[in-house]
Amino acid sequence: MKSIMPLQPGRYYHIYNRGNNREDLFREERNYRYFMGLYDRHITPVAETFAYCLLHNHFHFLVRISEPVPVPVTTSAAKAMKPSQAFSNCFNAYAKTINKAYGRTGSLFQDRFGRIEVTTEAYFARLVVYIHRNPQKHGFVADFRDWPWSSYHALTGTSATRLNRSAVLGWFGDQMEFHALHQADYTEDLTGLRDL
Repeated sequence: MKSIMPLQPGRYYHIYNRGNNREDLFREERNYRYFMGLYDRHITPVAETFAYCLLHNHFHFLVRISEPVPVPVTTSAAKAMKPSQAFSNCFNAYAKTINKAYGRTGSLFQDRFGRIEVTTEAYFARLVVYIHRNPQKHGFVADFRDWPWSSYHALTGTSATRLNRSAVLGWFGDQMEFHALHQADYTEDLTGLRDL
């Protein structure tokens, strides 16, 4: 098995995974809500989230790994501070719940979660559009704006959100440009984006 680099503090990543054999990860509405609750509990302490989309059989997140907060060094505290482990804990907790709820066994996810480092502002903006347009690309909806399990509406709305709305809109210039780029007939050739 090839080695995967651990997530590094201060860096931005595209985090993704899909169901084993392309099996659905989310079978019912309550599965999406439960997953996001686990995500908030496990990931919010170690990463800032800028965009996300949960689809039937895969998901995408754009995150920045937080700088570690100094804590007394104990075995459990040291382990809790590793961002890669926090993501694994979140996904493992979800898999165990789904296996129990639906009487299934074995791996829910195809592999360990994928990560691609985001290194430029242009790539950041293109990735946000890619993530939001993913449900339309895969034919789940005719218009990506109709998909309820993405960050698009939280970023374009005014309600409170844990997403860093101002940073995302800042990368696009403003909200008008954010909308324009999402509506543009953009090319699917997004170098470095893994197609699930």
